[in-house]
Amino acid sequence: MNHSPDNQHGFAGRLASVFVESRLTIILIIASLLLGIVAVAMLPREEEPQIKVPMIDVMVAMPGATPKEVEERVSIPMEKLLYELPGVEYIYTTSMPGQCLLVARFYVGEKMEDAIVRLNQKLATNFDRIPYGVVPPMVKPHTIDDVPVLALTLHSPRYDHFTLRRLAAQLDDAVKNIPEVAETKLIGGARRQVRVLFDPARLAARGLTATEIIPKLQQANRQSYSGTLQSLNTEILLQTGRFLTSAKEIGRIVVGVHNNRPVYLDEVAGVVDGPEDPSNYVLFGSGKGGPEEAAVTLSLAKRPGANAVQVVETVLAKIETLKGTLIPTDVTVSVTRNYGETAAEKSNELLLHMGIAVFGVTLLILFFLGWRESVIVILAIPSTLALTLLLFYLYGYTLNRITLFALIFSIGILVDDAIVVVENIVRHLRLP
Repeated sequence: MNHSPDNQHGFAGRLASVFVESRLTIILIIASLLLGIVAVAMLPREEEPQIKVPMIDVMVAMPGATPKEVEERVSIPMEKLLYELPGVEYIYTTSMPGQCLLVARFYVGEKMEDAIVRLNQKLATNFDRIPYGVVPPMVKPHTIDDVPVLALTLHSPRYDHFTLRRLAAQLDDAVKNIPEVAETKLIGGARRQVRVLFDPARLAARGLTATEIIPKLQQANRQSYSGTLQSLNTEILLQTGRFLTSAKEIGRIVVGVHNNRPVYLDEVAGVVDGPEDPSNYVLFGSGKGGPEEAAVTLSLAKRPGANAVQVVETVLAKIETLKGTLIPTDVTVSVTRNYGETAAEKSNELLLHMGIAVFGVTLLILFFLGWRESVIVILAIPSTLALTLLLFYLYGYTLNRITLFALIFSIGILVDDAIVVVENIVRHLRLP
């Protein structure tokens, strides 16, 4: 009985014969390479992988309580309550004087939105169990995208921490207009603060106390709409009060009456408009024994799925346009963290090593098997990797630590398979 060669082939053989005999194979290879090149250019690149591990901070204040009281009355009951939520893996608790911090970590793959809704609903339905003196909890979620991809440090030998903070705040507003930028944070510097320093002797002489003055200051710093006035087909909005804008206005607030005369705030207290008391410092130095300059750092995080390289390039280009206008010439902007640069460096290094691997295998096949076999290898490996990168782009993956490791691992397998398969084909063809 005679059997045709096609009937003797298995599934892999029949599939291979289709591509060997088809005239579209060359077109498919060229299309694969071109699509792979486009995918490499458009694939987002970042340092950290897009792993969904929802972590939610729950901060609760209990003013005046000791850490032991906070632990027994707040931390332990809230731990038991949050452990009832589905999907919670761990809960870390820190009890401090007057407050506690609970970090709820959910399992990998849990949706952040669902975790926040469940946690908030659990807390809201148990507000009646909050002990007396405990402030309602504040919930703050965290994700991997909260890690800053860029840090800009503004420093100058001429300006102090207070001035640099105000300049960095204006720069923050300008950078937030970039669509790919998500969370921004200012580190260091001193905020503007108006302080009222009471004089006990002057207060006693006028029969006043700080306790009764504070509500009057809060009442004076208020603005509201009180209604409308309609007359002659005209409607006028009535506004009462206005917010305080300067230390001079604050000093002229009437806080009491003494001997039938009004008592103004600046008669019993000093009003200081300036920087707050610093809680942390940021200094910039060259590290060679030179002087350290006052500095403020602006950190930026990107939106989920955004290309870290493009985000960093866009922000730096925006900074260059602001120099000389918003940023004075005697203020230096230094890049102290650039995850976009490291992400681009690692991905480019991977592509370079891929090219070296393909070229090395091609030379090996050329010397030992022949030029036709080397052409097959030099086309098969790049086209396979090109299709892999295209699938990465279509499925929304990014080039990061995990995907780069997976590609490096797969390159070894792909190169070994190419050598073994081609050598086996040549061996079968040369059999007598």
